[in-house]
Amino acid sequence: MRARRTLAVLFVTVSLALAGCGAGSDDGADARPAYAGTADADNAKNAESAENAENAEGAAGSGSAADEASKAPDGRPGPEGTAGPSAQAASHIIRTASLSVEVKDAVAALADARAAAEKAGGRVENETTERVDDTHVTSRIVLRVPQESYDSVLSGLAGAGRLLSRQADAKDVTDQVVDVESRIATQRASVARVRELMERAEKLSDVVALEGQLSTRQAELEALLAKQESLKDRTSLATITLELTEPERSRKAGDDGAPGFLDALGGGWDALVATVRWIAVVLGAVAPFAAVGAALYVLWRLLGRARRARRGPGTAPRTAGSGPEIPPYPGTSQAAAARRPADSGEGTRE
Repeated sequence: MRARRTLAVLFVTVSLALAGCGAGSDDGADARPAYAGTADADNAKNAESAENAENAEGAAGSGSAADEASKAPDGRPGPEGTAGPSAQAASHIIRTASLSVEVKDAVAALADARAAAEKAGGRVENETTERVDDTHVTSRIVLRVPQESYDSVLSGLAGAGRLLSRQADAKDVTDQVVDVESRIATQRASVARVRELMERAEKLSDVVALEGQLSTRQAELEALLAKQESLKDRTSLATITLELTEPERSRKAGDDGAPGFLDALGGGWDALVATVRWIAVVLGAVAPFAAVGAALYVLWRLLGRARRARRGPGTAPRTAGSGPEIPPYPGTSQAAAARRPADSGEGTRE
């Protein structure tokens, strides 16, 4: 009996144990999928939030990159993938310099300066050469050289002779460049919007109004582009103004300023030249009047000859001492009548 009871107790215990193990395994199996589902949901949420965060960061990064690209003059990224302001500041500086140098030969020094600028990849902006009082030559030249060759060219020009003066200036215009580029981007977007509205406009009044807006905004855009080009030219090329002068000729030793024989000879020659010049001027002024007077005199002589020719070849002009004309006697010739007064005079004198 005891053995049967013991076996029965063991059987019940084993059954209960097996039942408990089966329930525990079932509960564990049920719990594991639930936990797994919860974990998967949490992982999905975390992945989605991470993806959203990455997208937001990417959008922010692309936006900042776009902003930096719009701010950068050439669109090149900086060392970290963004256009750093410190890296861009060097390319937005306007450099100008002016030099005054005394040289022995201004023409040769001017040619050397021109060659130095062309060798550096620059150009000559302006050039002027003149002679002062026949004593020395002065030249002025304006050079445009690249920024990277600015210092070397400036040093070479300063060492061409005796340096009289030097002035250099550097102006940072980075803010202006960034502002102009930002305004250009905004203006281009505005022009694009106006064109889009014009394509969708249906009323004539709307089209006319939009055309006026488009013209105004395009004019502003062109002005901004011109300003940008000017800034680009001034920041990419430095300006150097060089003045070259020759030393004035000094007086000879022992010359106290008193006039000598050569000075007197030169003064007399100058006076003679001036006198001849004034005589020529007077003759030139009198020549028209003399020509008119000569023409009138010739005309008067011609008229006198014509008047004498009309009187006839046998008619002599009467003189102051001649008496009254006596008519000829009948039957006598005119020549005999002309001789009669003479004969009567001779008889009277006898």
